[in-house]
Amino acid sequence: MSIKQPDYSIPMSSPDITDAEREAVAKVMRTTSLSMGKEIQDFEQAFADYTGTRNIIGVNSGTAGLHLCVRGLGIGDSDTEQRDLVITTPFSFVASTNVLLFERAVPVFVDVDSQTGNIDVEQVKDAAQAIMQGGPQAQKWLPRRGVDRNFRLKAILPVDVFGQPADMQVINSIANKWGLNVIEDSCEALGAEYQGKLAGTLGDCGVFAFYPNKQITTGEGAVVITDDDQLAEIIRTLRNQGRAPGDTWLQHTHLGYNYRLDELSAAVGKVQLARIEELLAKRQQVADWYTERLVQLEGVEVPQVVRTTTRMSWFVYVIRFHASHSRDEIAAKLGEYNIPARPYFLPIHLQPYMVERFSYHPGDFPITEDLGQRSLALPFSSVMDEEQVEHVCNTLRSVLN
Repeated sequence: MSIKQPDYSIPMSSPDITDAEREAVAKVMRTTSLSMGKEIQDFEQAFADYTGTRNIIGVNSGTAGLHLCVRGLGIGDSDTEQRDLVITTPFSFVASTNVLLFERAVPVFVDVDSQTGNIDVEQVKDAAQAIMQGGPQAQKWLPRRGVDRNFRLKAILPVDVFGQPADMQVINSIANKWGLNVIEDSCEALGAEYQGKLAGTLGDCGVFAFYPNKQITTGEGAVVITDDDQLAEIIRTLRNQGRAPGDTWLQHTHLGYNYRLDELSAAVGKVQLARIEELLAKRQQVADWYTERLVQLEGVEVPQVVRTTTRMSWFVYVIRFHASHSRDEIAAKLGEYNIPARPYFLPIHLQPYMVERFSYHPGDFPITEDLGQRSLALPFSSVMDEEQVEHVCNTLRSVLN
């Protein structure tokens, strides 16, 4: 089968921007306020209305938001002789682990569910019980290196992978049993629903991110959401160089960061959020086009939406190849036809700095590693049309044949 090249290129992802977003930016540029003004306040209020959450804190990236949650909950290397531990997933973007390392906390990885790629809640249950009870069984869950003193389990950090929520009911029951905090990384899952409830609203705090490939975009940016007023106050303080309520311009009660979201980004985000249902529906349509064409393709597994996900929010469209196919060779061949495709994800525990610090080995988390070897993200965004999806699928079919 010969492949007809279209007279256009297909990007990996594209933001869905209209004249309304452009005019919102222009309107801000006609003012004298480019930071810490009305736009961020309006954007945060719009998100509060959308999520039904009391506190929304705009920040400049999902990484910043997660880091502030970790700091705000007091997770990290304290003055005591104990090392703080957080149960999390190795199948994620590295930021969900890095924010723990920033505070000298130790990520305790457990493997993932083979169907969704989300954290395996049965392993979370076993790991939490073993660590809280201590003794030899706890060592099974700890990295080979990096925990050389007393430790205490402080939190669980699940990730809503590819726009599908983790099994939060089970995770919260584990957290409640052992007195743990839950930080919900919903950076990829804005608009998703778990048992009828919005992802990101189900832990002590949650984070949504707005990089250009996300469901809505502000260019760079994110929000932290929480109903915990005390936590919200410290996060607001930390995002603004540690300046607490009552501090003057050059007073800083806490050690903080410049993690603020600027007015231009907030203005774009406000318009994008007003379009959220339209954007989610368009992404659902693109996902449906892919599934219709690929579900019967031999050697390919399409994404599966599980029962607890009452609404999927498509961040990327990730397929998996059977072991008889080489994912990397297929991706390279697609690239020859000007179709970009990317592995999703590379296991965090096998990143060089993680191997050096914690002495992880191949085989430690076999499902994560298997998914990391077989998964490929195809071009995906809300601005793709059916002809583009058809071309990607036809090309993939030809490459596999």
